[in-house]
Amino acid sequence: MGYYIMWAIIGLVIGLVGGYFGARWLFKRELKKNPPVNEKMIRAMFLSMGRKPSEAQIKATMKAMNNAK
Repeated sequence: MGYYIMWAIIGLVIGLVGGYFGARWLFKRELKKNPPVNEKMIRAMFLSMGRKPSEAQIKATMKAMNNAK
C-alpha cells in the first residue's frame, strides 16, 4: 500500500513539473507568433488606412484596447 502512495506522489510531482514547463513553452511560442499590440503597430495601422495619427489618437486607441481585454 505504501508503494502505491509513493508512486502516486512521484507521478503527481512529475506531472506538475512537466505541465509547468510544457505550458510555459507553449505560452512563449504563442507570444512569439502573435505578439501583443503596441503603439508602433497602431501607428502602422493608421498609416495603412491613409491617416496620419496624432499621439493622442494612438494613446486613446491603446487605452480602448486595454479596456476591452
